[in-house]
Amino acid sequence: MKNLLAAIFVFTILFTACSKKESPGFGAEQEVRVRYDTTAVDSFSTGAVSVDIARKIRMSSPQYLDSVKQARKLQEEENKLKAELEKETKAKHEEEKKKAEAEKKLKAAEKPVTPEIKSE
Repeated sequence: MKNLLAAIFVFTILFTACSKKESPGFGAEQEVRVRYDTTAVDSFSTGAVSVDIARKIRMSSPQYLDSVKQARKLQEEENKLKAELEKETKAKHEEEKKKAEAEKKLKAAEKPVTPEIKSE
């Protein structure tokens, strides 16, 4: 009986120790993307250009410069239109104030002056 219990104990330990366990190996790792500062695959190859230099080249191109000029023109036009609209609204507001003041004066002048009745 002692041998049987000892054998069962040894088998259970071996069974649990030798059972297949999931290890956080390659499956658990996520794909890591590395960003380089060059546009070429190999930074030492011919034609490899750093991102800063590529940006300067793009910015100096005539197409980019033309688009910047157009953006400035559009911005200036928008500013002019806004200024004109502000002037118009101010002028309308001033006219409305003048009309309101004139109406107040007319109403004040139109009010009949009540004659005082003298009682003798």
